[in-house]
Amino acid sequence: MTPAVFVHGFMGGSRQWQAQIDCIGDFEVVAVDLPGFGDNAHMEAFDRIADFANWVLDELSAQGIQSFHLVGHSMGGMVAQEMVARSPERVERLVLYGTGARGVLPGRFETIETSKRRALSDGPRATARHISATWFLEEEKAAAYADCAETAERSSIQAILAGLDAMNAWTGAAKLASLSARTLVVWGDHDRTYPWSQTEQLWKSISNASLAVLPDCAHAAHLEKPGLFNSIVNDFLDV
Repeated sequence: MTPAVFVHGFMGGSRQWQAQIDCIGDFEVVAVDLPGFGDNAHMEAFDRIADFANWVLDELSAQGIQSFHLVGHSMGGMVAQEMVARSPERVERLVLYGTGARGVLPGRFETIETSKRRALSDGPRATARHISATWFLEEEKAAAYADCAETAERSSIQAILAGLDAMNAWTGAAKLASLSARTLVVWGDHDRTYPWSQTEQLWKSISNASLAVLPDCAHAAHLEKPGLFNSIVNDFLDV
């Protein structure tokens, strides 16, 4: 069966996909840790989305994985778009979740430049906890917040700044029409990072794309409502 590759977002990590690793159908789930984040926090992060994409493709090749389904969340959704643009023949189905076609995020809870200034003034730990809170509808009161914040806190100041620069410089809007993989766009209806305009652009610009809106969820719907998220993604990938 075709494996499903999960790519986390900014300041995330593979451990944040545990509810999917345990419960997504009969698929082999391969959850990567991008350089600078999660279990690869010891590595230097890239400052270009394209470099993250090339790194993931090379890692999968090294593991003998040539064809796969691909799920990208947030910054990981940008990485996923780049992966498909570079190697369309390798991606069977694509899930773009809580993400958009531009790294400059209109309507984000704060601008990328503000996040960079806060990271430099407040330090990586405070930045990790502040940003992680925005991912949940109930912020710090959310059940999954503590684990997410703990993963985010592993990111160095280099990784935080590099990741923000990578997003700030990236756009994939011109490539959307050429994405040929069957695509599912997933969005939490209270996402503070990616507004509806970003989600709508993906849905309407990618040919053969479907849309799933998860109610009463923010940016981390896979942690807020894992059962609903898993059911939707599993149904889409069950080909």
